[in-house]
Amino acid sequence: MDSSIDLNGGQLAGRDLSEADLSGADMNHANLYEANLSGANLTDANLSDANLSGAAVLIGANLTDANLRRADLRRADLVSAQLTDANLSGANLSGANLSGAVLIRANLFGANLFGANLFGANLEGATLPQGIAKIDAWPAGVWPETLWPEGCGPVT
Repeated sequence: MDSSIDLNGGQLAGRDLSEADLSGADMNHANLYEANLSGANLTDANLSDANLSGAAVLIGANLTDANLRRADLRRADLVSAQLTDANLSGANLSGANLSGAVLIRANLFGANLFGANLFGANLEGATLPQGIAKIDAWPAGVWPETLWPEGCGPVT
C-alpha cells in the first residue's frame, strides 16, 4: 500500500477489509467497529486511538510493528494474529481473543487484559502491564501453551 494514503479518523465500521494491504497506513482515530480485517496486512500501520471493538475480526492479521497505542480492542478477535514488536501500550484488550497470537517483544505496558484469552499466545520478550509479572490469582496450567516472558506467568 502507498503509505501516503491517509485513513486518519476514517469511518470504516463494519467494512470488509479482509486480506487488504494496509501496510504503513495512517488509521489514527479510525472507527473500525466490527470491521473484518482477517488476514489483512497492517505492518507498520498507525492504529493509535482507533476503535477496533465490538468483535472486530483480525484473525491472522499481520500487525507487526503496528502502533496500537490506546486502541480500543474490546472483544476483538485476534486469533493467530501477528503482533511482533507492536505497540499496544494503554490499549483496551478486555475480552479480546488473543489465542495463538504472536506478541513477541510487544509493548503491553498499561494495557487492559481483563478477561482476554491468551491461550497458546507467544508473549516472549513482551512488556506486560504493571502487576501481571506473577499471576498468582490463576491456577497453574490455566494456559499451558502460552509462552510467557522470562520471570512472568502463572505461579506454579
